Amino acid sequence: MKEIIIEITSEGQVHITTKGYSGKACIEESQFLKDLLGTETARHLTPAYYSNTACQTVKKHLPLCG
Repeated sequence: MKEIIIEITSEGQVHITTKGYSGKACIEESQFLKDLLGTETARHLTPAYYSNTACQTVKKHLPLCG
């Protein structure tokens, strides 16, 4: 089950936590809240963020000596 949890502290800070998402979907799905609430001051990514990210090997040809 996918959830977006919003916690508002007594100091007025808002914490958004996502559960059930993997990869960048957590950031994309909660973006509308960030747009409504104002400037993001910190971001803490959980292991779920990295679970769907595929490792890519990038190969480039570098011409060394003419």
